[in-house]
Amino acid sequence: MENIVNRFLSYVAIDTQSDPDSNTTPSTEKQWNLARKLVEDLKQIGLEDVTIDDNSYVMATLPSNVDYPVPTIGFIAHFDTSPDFSGANVKPQIIKNYDGGDIVLNKDLNIILSPSEFDDLKKYIGQTLITTDGTTLLGADDKAGVTEIVSAMEYLVKHPEIKHGKIRIAFTPDEEIGRGAHQFDVEKFGADWAYTMDGSHVGELEYENFNAAGAKVTIQGKNVHPGTAKDKMVNSIMIAAKFIRMLPKNQVPYKTEGREGFFHITNVSGDVEKTIIHLIIRDHDRMKFEGKKKILETIIHDLNLLFKGVLKVEISDQYYNMKEKIEPVFHIVEIAEKAMKELGITPIIQPIRGGTDGSQLSFKGLPCPNIFAGGVNFHGKYEYLPVESMLKATDVIIKIAEITARK
Repeated sequence: MENIVNRFLSYVAIDTQSDPDSNTTPSTEKQWNLARKLVEDLKQIGLEDVTIDDNSYVMATLPSNVDYPVPTIGFIAHFDTSPDFSGANVKPQIIKNYDGGDIVLNKDLNIILSPSEFDDLKKYIGQTLITTDGTTLLGADDKAGVTEIVSAMEYLVKHPEIKHGKIRIAFTPDEEIGRGAHQFDVEKFGADWAYTMDGSHVGELEYENFNAAGAKVTIQGKNVHPGTAKDKMVNSIMIAAKFIRMLPKNQVPYKTEGREGFFHITNVSGDVEKTIIHLIIRDHDRMKFEGKKKILETIIHDLNLLFKGVLKVEISDQYYNMKEKIEPVFHIVEIAEKAMKELGITPIIQPIRGGTDGSQLSFKGLPCPNIFAGGVNFHGKYEYLPVESMLKATDVIIKIAEITARK
């Protein structure tokens, strides 16, 4: 436990926040700091073919220790953290033997992590929790996954009696801004399939995710002095408000769950002359996903008839549901499920209400389900990580390698 905690704390101490407004890869220079550290760590634990490319993608190999053919499997995690909340100067707090009560993250700012708001905390009574100090995120998304992969590889190096085939690992930048797999070299990676270690609670095993698109609506108004504006002014803000009201009222994040999709407005900025609206579209079902894009286009069309063509929409697909790429090779899910069961972990197979690098990688030819990494309440000051969850995720990696190598 001490070893894995110390490794995790060394990773979260390095700020790796990504930037959606950057056009470089990685999107922030500071991501290189952890990428280079990971290269040194992987060499130190005894892995081979440790590489880092011009875009900061880190890859390494644990060679097979059996003399018969075994599929090459991979494990992948991302080292960037979300731009939604600061990841600089993270000051983790360790709560041993959690008693089930309120956790004061920051007394001065009166920031409290409470089971009355976050009832998942009750699952972890008696365990060791790592929390924030209330001023930053923690970075368990996905430095927990990074830690687990490194720790599992170190264990396998030190325990050659555990038989396994060739294992490839990779750590990627910019997953949090949807670009983690964009520059990923699947051919160089050379695995038959892989797993991302990027889920949350113990037991999560996911091979379905949203189909995703982003949209930008631009409304061009006409500003005229309000005293002489009759029949001349076109107030883009008012048109934006009408557009928002025309979106399906019940298809929003706070009214949907499971496989239900949604429209989600993420940003509105503007004035009378010009307003820009950013939104995302999500649905697990591909036909419903395409239908949602049609709904958006129809709303724009109808408003343009009313307001003489002042609206423009740009829609771009971001990623698709990996289910269609995983189902033909479903044994890779069954192996992970079997690994959990052999470890006494109950698999929780459910769709992701989001996306992972695995969704894009699956469409690039590397089938890639997602496995829990243990962190909870990602992307904000209430993020926490049960250490026991990290240990169990590490065990799952080792067990998957062992099962895959069985004749």
